[in-house]
Amino acid sequence: MSGSARIVGFEVKPFSVKHEYEGEWNEKTRLTTCDPHAKRAVTSSESPQEVEEKKEIIFTYDVEFQESDIKWASRWDTYLLMADDQIHWFSIVNSLMIVLFLSGMVAMIMLRTLYRDISKYNQLETQEEAQEETGWKLVHGDVFRPPANSDLLCVYVGTGVQFFGMILVMMIFALLGFLSPSNRGGLMTAMLLLWVFMGLFAGYSSARLYKLFKGTEWKKITLKTAFMFPATVFAIFFVLNALIWGQKSSGAVPFGTMFALVLLWFGISVPLVFVGSYFGFKKPATEDPVKTNKIPRQIPEQAWYMNAAFSILIGGILPFGAVFIELFFILTSIWLHQFYYIFGFLFIVFVILIITCAEITVVLCYFQLCSEDYLWWWRSYLTSGSSAFYLFLYAAFYFFTKLEITKAVSGVLYFGYMLIISYSFFVLTGTIGFYACFWFTRLIYSSVKID
Repeated sequence: MSGSARIVGFEVKPFSVKHEYEGEWNEKTRLTTCDPHAKRAVTSSESPQEVEEKKEIIFTYDVEFQESDIKWASRWDTYLLMADDQIHWFSIVNSLMIVLFLSGMVAMIMLRTLYRDISKYNQLETQEEAQEETGWKLVHGDVFRPPANSDLLCVYVGTGVQFFGMILVMMIFALLGFLSPSNRGGLMTAMLLLWVFMGLFAGYSSARLYKLFKGTEWKKITLKTAFMFPATVFAIFFVLNALIWGQKSSGAVPFGTMFALVLLWFGISVPLVFVGSYFGFKKPATEDPVKTNKIPRQIPEQAWYMNAAFSILIGGILPFGAVFIELFFILTSIWLHQFYYIFGFLFIVFVILIITCAEITVVLCYFQLCSEDYLWWWRSYLTSGSSAFYLFLYAAFYFFTKLEITKAVSGVLYFGYMLIISYSFFVLTGTIGFYACFWFTRLIYSSVKID
């Protein structure tokens, strides 16, 4: 390379200078305060320019090139260096403690209680003993009864699978270094494209669950899966964007981009959801391990701590606790324009989140079945999904303590976008909890002999 060089960084120094020139202003006018021919560079705000009405302001810039030791490959290091990685390790150790505690509880339930319960239930022979049954085996005739609003549950589970697939693939891409911060908007573009293509899995999983619930109108459920979540998010996004337009801000998403998003949604995502649903519904339905009674059993009165609202709210605390330190850094990178590039940490936290959601839901589901309450379908989704409620509360706390936003429009934008993020988090964590419970109930009821 002869005489050519690469720019590896730049530094901007602003000065206020009252520029002067002789005679009338034209294209060839030379400034007396800043003259390239005289090699006179501006180094300080010697005579600052006062801004007054109907007074001209002259804008100038100097460029000075300096040789640097920074290599081309490491030009981003200044922005990406993690000065406080210890706090991330602390966050991960803290989250692992929660996971170990929950894993211990799950192991106790699985080994001691279930092993004892299953062997005891399988040894019950006399009719008197059978009548004295208590606990989770009692509700075997109702545990797989389709829940109320089963269509809506299918839609939410399908959307959650779509979201989970998108996050997982995106994390893997980011870990392998495909999503560089030098490519602005690369992360968002990758997320949108992955979301669109994951529609295939959304359709498949919602149709499988719908068939399990003995549903017949698969096209209706497919339409709901393809439109419900994206339409809600798009509506909020459109309103927020209209507000930015109203402020005449350059940060508004252009109409052409909006049209491209709608085209992606209708042109690729919706057909893929239908393809997934078609294959999901064509497969034979999953068999329940036990038969469901025709008449639903009465649920006994529950203790206050087994109340649905209470146990759902308790269930969301631990998954949120596992991720909230990392969440602080993510919020800072979104709202305070800092780079977030520690996808390794984020991936570990994501894995911890999956385990925590699954385990807390299984533990609470077991307690629920033991107290003869078989309405676990929605409860399992909402238990881990309630962590999104805490995420939104934390976002509000962050807004009032860390951000200095005074404009009403900016406040609405913040809470609007955080609402979209919390809603997405609800769908993701709820689906993880639901599938964990789905696997758990099938496992325990297929292990006992039911006459």
